[in-house]
Amino acid sequence: MGANWTAMSLAIAYILAMGVISYAAKRFANTAHNFTSGGTTYPALLVGFLLMSEFIGTTASVGTAQAAYKWGISAAWNLAALGIGFVFYAFLFARKFKELGENTISGVMAKTYGKGTKLATSIIMIAALQIVAVSVYASGGAVLAGLLKIDRATAIVITGMVAALYVSMGGMRSVIYTNVMHAIVKYIGILVATAFALSQVGGMGELRARLPAEMFAVDTAGWPQIMAWILAGTGAVFSTQYVLQAISTVDNAAKAQRASLYTALLLVPFGLAAALCGMCASLLFPKINALQAFPMIVSQMDSLMAAVVVAGLAGSLFGTISAISIGTATLLYKDFYLPAVHKADAVTAADSRALMFVRIASTVVCLLPIPLAIFAPDVLKVTFLAKSLRLTLAVLVLFIFYAPQFGTPKGALTSILLSLVLTIGWYLAGDPYGIDNAYVALVIPLIVMSVSHLPRLMSSSRTMRDTA
Repeated sequence: MGANWTAMSLAIAYILAMGVISYAAKRFANTAHNFTSGGTTYPALLVGFLLMSEFIGTTASVGTAQAAYKWGISAAWNLAALGIGFVFYAFLFARKFKELGENTISGVMAKTYGKGTKLATSIIMIAALQIVAVSVYASGGAVLAGLLKIDRATAIVITGMVAALYVSMGGMRSVIYTNVMHAIVKYIGILVATAFALSQVGGMGELRARLPAEMFAVDTAGWPQIMAWILAGTGAVFSTQYVLQAISTVDNAAKAQRASLYTALLLVPFGLAAALCGMCASLLFPKINALQAFPMIVSQMDSLMAAVVVAGLAGSLFGTISAISIGTATLLYKDFYLPAVHKADAVTAADSRALMFVRIASTVVCLLPIPLAIFAPDVLKVTFLAKSLRLTLAVLVLFIFYAPQFGTPKGALTSILLSLVLTIGWYLAGDPYGIDNAYVALVIPLIVMSVSHLPRLMSSSRTMRDTA
């Protein structure tokens, strides 16, 4: 217990330091607009670190190690998929989103498909982000429970309460500055954990000798699962609120593109390192629950090494939660609060009620996922359900920028509502016939938009015949 308490003490000191940064940024978050946008522009590299930090939550280390415990190195595909997504984002969307000048996904949808689709988009995005928060709390609670020797439910409640206090102070500016620090500490932490885990099994050569060959194959997870990760991860990148919100903080389209590429470069090595930790755990602790693979590695470290890793995990937890809460609060503010008080998007700087709303909203959305997190057994699957939900939005965003005349506003709205119901239903049914819910989320908008486009296509054909 001595080593655990030392690690927790140093991790708490780290979180307090981040709290000081957040409190210092509070003076810049003096309006609802500044709270949700950061109030200025930022360099591309800084935003690249921010985005990497937002996507690498505790689920990235704990969840990837959990999958690698069963599947080996191929579990790293779940983060490589995000890297692939950011490469596509850089060339397909980064410039277009920046030039559009909109910092919410629902606002982008509204420009093409109308108000109804805007609200539906906001609802599905809020649901997806809250599901991500569930997985972040579940994996973070697993680590904290192992360190403090308390039950997992209590650890998740503690995590949620601390997160709620942390994220409601400095707004988007504090998220940017603290998440860069989080990103650095996360990388140091995962490298320390990987080096320690490998040393415990006798090095990479010994790991290869003692594990089955399929644990080192790139496709042990199965290509259907890997493709589902790529689809869901790419869809999440294309259509996640906090990605668009972060990209909007750079001052031109070229920097937006560079920021996306920096993020891709930072994601892949992290996934490989986390997978190696899970593979080592499968040798060292062959009879544990796979979810405990990474926490068990940490629990074997001395106090100093454990402190570094736990600080990285704490940074992962609070970095992702802060991004989720800011993104969700922004959607609630722009899509629900402003219309309810009958004001235009340009709220005056003196409107303290709007600022109070986004602060309260960011706190509430930190607390809501706690009950579900207590009962979430597989954090990686829960995370990819959230990514699958956003895949539908990604398909619609592709249509907006590259085929704006395809489909109809009613088709877009129907796609979103059907996807919300059927994708979650498919997940709850256990992905029948081995078909991942990501494929359901992909196919729904393609079918519905195609069907909605048929009357327009038939009308066009009749017009051409009449003209002939």
